[in-house]
Amino acid sequence: MARRPTIKDIARRAGVSESAVSFALNGRPGVSDGTRARIRRVAEELGWRPDSAARALSGERVGAVGLVLARPAHTLGVESFFLQLVSGIQEALSAAGTPLLFQVAEDLDAECALYRRWWAERRVDGVLVVDPRTRDPRPALLTALGLPAVTVGDPRPAPPLSSVWADDARAMVQVLDHLAALGHRRIVHVAGLPDLAHTARRIDSLRIEARRRGLRPDEVRSVPTDYSDAEGAAATRRVLCAPRPPTALVYDNDVMAVAGAAVAAGLGIPVPARLSLVAWDDSALCRVTHPRLTALVRDTAGFGRLAAEELLAVLAGGPPRVRQAEQPRLEPRESTAPPPPAY
Repeated sequence: MARRPTIKDIARRAGVSESAVSFALNGRPGVSDGTRARIRRVAEELGWRPDSAARALSGERVGAVGLVLARPAHTLGVESFFLQLVSGIQEALSAAGTPLLFQVAEDLDAECALYRRWWAERRVDGVLVVDPRTRDPRPALLTALGLPAVTVGDPRPAPPLSSVWADDARAMVQVLDHLAALGHRRIVHVAGLPDLAHTARRIDSLRIEARRRGLRPDEVRSVPTDYSDAEGAAATRRVLCAPRPPTALVYDNDVMAVAGAAVAAGLGIPVPARLSLVAWDDSALCRVTHPRLTALVRDTAGFGRLAAEELLAVLAGGPPRVRQAEQPRLEPRESTAPPPPAY
């Protein structure tokens, strides 16, 4: 294996002292502009990069940020939302030359333990925090550690954290407006994990809007799942086999919506003639399923870019702030139609 180039190698190649190399590469005075340029050119030719461990020991920034996902591992491989989100995050960080340290944790306790370890080992300069909880220990922990952070999905972050978020409540209103205009009055929301803040906002919005429209709470309701296709299918089967099944189902992700469509087909329930389906967060799955699924569309990669850009701004000394991402918009397709008269 080739040896990593050192400051001594650069000094020998450039014909200067090691202290001159240190001054030049760390932006300190003590060398002329011409010498500084020559040293940096030699460093680039040799493929030299700063030693992040040494920089951490000296108290400097290590030049990396972290992201932890505390989700069931079996739900991540098939859900396109996080793939698109991480793609946008990586795009913004790559443009800034900042690496991303990414890890999946078993649960929230494991995630918090990772933050403590990263802070103690000075592995990252800051973190992106996804999936805000209704009772979330992470903001207090990160504040106590002094680890800069941006939460993704929290409209009211705990000071001094920054946040980027999308309005899930208004998105749910769009869905209900569409279904109510078609004549649906029995609507079930196949929700995600109930302790996630954005899930709670969707559930609350559904309940508030149903009450405002005079719809019965036993016929417009939410059922929680873990976001997986298996639980989405099981929830779909339960509600469709009930004495008064819904005429419309709203799913919290694309994977559950496609699984639900398969369950309906297996039960002999045609979509949309007897059952309308709506998916949260559009994807290729929604567009290739037959019939194509009505879905909420947003720029998820752009959401990730916004989060990463905000974290970079915080690390550059910017003030904490809250930034709202593009509002999701409903795109009606062939999976929604008026309910049959008998229903």
